Amino acid sequence: MQLQLDRVDARHAAAAAGAAPALRGVSLAAQPGEALAIVGPSGAGKTTLLQVLACALPPQRGDYAVGGQRPWALSRHALQRLRGRLFLVPQVPPLPPRQRVVTTVLAGRLPAMSLWQSVVSLFYPADIPAAHEALARLDLADKLFERVDRLSGGERQRVALARALVSPARLWLLDEPISALDPTSARRALRVTLEEARAHGVTVVASLHQMELALQNFPRLVGLRDGAVAFDLPTAEVTPTRLSQLYARDEQEGQGGETTDDVAAAIPAPPRPAVMHCR
Repeated sequence: MQLQLDRVDARHAAAAAGAAPALRGVSLAAQPGEALAIVGPSGAGKTTLLQVLACALPPQRGDYAVGGQRPWALSRHALQRLRGRLFLVPQVPPLPPRQRVVTTVLAGRLPAMSLWQSVVSLFYPADIPAAHEALARLDLADKLFERVDRLSGGERQRVALARALVSPARLWLLDEPISALDPTSARRALRVTLEEARAHGVTVVASLHQMELALQNFPRLVGLRDGAVAFDLPTAEVTPTRLSQLYARDEQEGQGGETTDDVAAAIPAPPRPAVMHCR
């Protein structure tokens, strides 16, 4: 699914009236099937950007088009249909605690169901094998009939990704989707998600703090700082200097976040030349 932001300003949904916008003049485009990562320090506006892309938050200024449509010019019914083609995975997925995992995963298909089908699916899941397959790819096959409130935070994040895998959406918006996972599980979950997206031509926009995984898995990185785009480049052109500048802390204000040493350490080192010794 194609998307186009043009000089968008937006305020976070929880911001007080009159607060400064979380996004300032953001322009961004993505083509169908493209995968890009949004990186930047905490408070840069990454979550607000994903909410705008998901048609959950209208821009204050600027223009947004997704799938060839301008969402906020649509009727309410047409907007709901458009939202059914988008899938937002929050950092803390709001999963029903008493629900079985199989039902929660298959809820990813609700936008494609009639009202009657969606009600029936709450009691009689329609495609258990599809849910099992999605969970198996994320190492959660044994949790198929478990209750959601018995899962760990990392397991809940993977269940939310499994919902995306079975959904009919053509744009996946992932907000720190692997933040609660250990390094091995995080690498696998991200790899599986991107493989499925490529196989089905799904566009992926993901915000990540794990810089090493962003560099290894995404062909394009967008750096966001203070609500504005600092850079938008192919990953191969993202240098340690650019990343250090993106995450540089203002020592006078005492802002937290990753240090420049942390960022530099995430850049893969160039291969060392082989040395041959002749006897």
